[in-house]
Amino acid sequence: MTKNIFIKVLLIISGIIGIWVGYSLLFSTVAFEATAGINLGKDINLLSELRAPSGLLLVGGVLIILGAFYSKLTFTSILLSCLIYLSYGFSRLVSIIFDGFPSESLQIALITEFLVGLTSLFVLIRFNSKQIKPL
Repeated sequence: MTKNIFIKVLLIISGIIGIWVGYSLLFSTVAFEATAGINLGKDINLLSELRAPSGLLLVGGVLIILGAFYSKLTFTSILLSCLIYLSYGFSRLVSIIFDGFPSESLQIALITEFLVGLTSLFVLIRFNSKQIKPL
């Protein structure tokens, strides 16, 4: 039972982060990026490029949260959480290799993404090996 609660909490936290970041990037792009010290200016093309994937992150966050409450979506939600957060984390590592270290707030984002992604991967492996029962 506590394992199921852990999975629910993980999915809710993971989903909330996805929804928050997706919503913020979609509807408050300039202000959200400014919190990381990024000045976007008024480049319409750049704003479009930043807003486009934010909708996917927003919808992904909703699907992740739904997996906490609907057992048929639990596996998919864990997998999606793992894919989203690990892909963001690894992409930031590639950026560090090519571009150098970003601001402190983006380094914190990197740590958070790996923390959530690796936790999701651990749960996914356990879930998939049938050592824990679906919700």
